[in-house]
Amino acid sequence: MPKFERPQPPIFERVEEERLHRKQHLAAAFRLFGRFGFSEGIAGHITARDPEFTDHFWVNPIGVYFGHIRVSDLLLVNQEGEVVKGNRPVNQAAFAIHSQVHEARPDIIAAAHAHSLYGKTWSSLHRLLDPLTQDACAFYEDHAFFDDYRGVVLDTSEGKRIAEALGNKKAIILRNHGHLTVGQTVDEAAWWYISFERSAQAQLLAEAAGKPIPIDPENARLAYSQVGKHTDGWFSFQPLYDRIVREEPDLLE
Repeated sequence: MPKFERPQPPIFERVEEERLHRKQHLAAAFRLFGRFGFSEGIAGHITARDPEFTDHFWVNPIGVYFGHIRVSDLLLVNQEGEVVKGNRPVNQAAFAIHSQVHEARPDIIAAAHAHSLYGKTWSSLHRLLDPLTQDACAFYEDHAFFDDYRGVVLDTSEGKRIAEALGNKKAIILRNHGHLTVGQTVDEAAWWYISFERSAQAQLLAEAAGKPIPIDPENARLAYSQVGKHTDGWFSFQPLYDRIVREEPDLLE
């Protein structure tokens, strides 16, 4: 069988090109989150580190429906929480959480969090996901649990505690709150969020129907090596990006 060489994330020569690429994929991620029903009131945020000002990140303005976000709507926020590009307010919780995650994880470009139904339902069970499906194995031994809840996260000290609990993993369950994912690209972080949501849904359905049988540790680790790498997350997002840009090209404006 011929060897299939998977596409890889693009490499840019100019920082302006990289910035535009990140913003386009960030806007697309919001549109997809809106399409999948992850937009709930004013809750939720996805951030992308700026390629030039690496202590700044791009984020959605508070109070704008995910399914309406365009590239031109995105805000650039500095390390003090000030909006330096854009004319709308930033979600205070977005800054409190994401600023600390980005600071603690210089290896990541993006982080995603929303209040989607199955993620927040699963977070109330105070458990990690089991490797019940091949898709769930992407998170096997690579997600954490933040075992605390103190209301809406409005202080960076709480965001720092979340970042510490996340450690070097790709996802974290926030008790009684939902989940958060990170990635080396916007695409990766968004895909892990979507996949975690679906994996939580699958486990909730399986446990409601009976007693599911998990994949054994050896094969769960094997599957992780096949579906859980950074490039796996990036590549899995590409069909979704192509779909949403074709169907809603105004997101690029």
